[in-house]
Amino acid sequence: MRLFKRIVTLAVVLGIAALVIPDSAVKPTEMELVKLQRASGVDADNKDIVWILAVGSDARPGEDMTHTRGDALQLIGMNLKTGAASAIGVPRDSWVPIPGYGSNKINASLYFGGPQLLGQTVGNLVGIQPDYVFVTRFKYFQALIGSIGGVDVKNPVAFSDSALKPEGFRKGRIHLGPYDAMVFSRIRHNLIRGDFDRSANQQRVIRGIQAKVRARAHEAGFLEQGVLNVMQYLHTDLSPAELFKLAQAVAQVDPSKITTCVVQGGIGSIGGASVVLPYTDQARRLGDRARDDATLESCS
Repeated sequence: MRLFKRIVTLAVVLGIAALVIPDSAVKPTEMELVKLQRASGVDADNKDIVWILAVGSDARPGEDMTHTRGDALQLIGMNLKTGAASAIGVPRDSWVPIPGYGSNKINASLYFGGPQLLGQTVGNLVGIQPDYVFVTRFKYFQALIGSIGGVDVKNPVAFSDSALKPEGFRKGRIHLGPYDAMVFSRIRHNLIRGDFDRSANQQRVIRGIQAKVRARAHEAGFLEQGVLNVMQYLHTDLSPAELFKLAQAVAQVDPSKITTCVVQGGIGSIGGASVVLPYTDQARRLGDRARDDATLESCS
């Protein structure tokens, strides 16, 4: 009964927000949520699995975040029936074919063709075309972490960065505030496996966000205020009804049923730039395993 009341309240808040905040003119757009062309999304009948490509844009102030290079790429699947979820991390420097633009680093597809092309490019690598692409700036990401009171992650190995975090992060369970969550997700140079370990750290932060939201969802006004905050900064082509259904899907994820993997690859140099040469066979195996139920039994 309590869950039903929260869902009803959330639906009302979404409806009111859609009326009083009709577009991104109130405040600068910090997030973009688009439905990919030909994607069915949560509105489709018998749609049990929903896929969202989450992207952290490295756009500078004044730049269009939907046409810069993506810094973080996570393909997230949610099973609306079982509550399972999976995340497939794609290193941003992966050298892949980009439809209509030859081969380049995979994050360049956001610059060339926006969320639609990035979604298509990641989908071609993994074999799962996302239903939605969600893009956010790292500045708003920090605000999000602050609004939920930070996140807890289990860090497998101590690491630091002389510019971003000289004192570093210790091994073990640690609490991350807004700035620390951002740099924890972005540092790669002193990680053992560079881009691959960074992608895994991004998944740890995503787990932390989901766990914190789930833990605080019972607090009066927590979900409602969160929705209002998001709506003020969000530009989207989704209807309020579809946004509500998508919010339901996220809320129903069971933390014990979340599985994550990162697409692996070799390190090479093309045109003088360091690139990741992704193991495409492994990427397709991950897609095949997760496609039907949003679970990953192994990462090999």
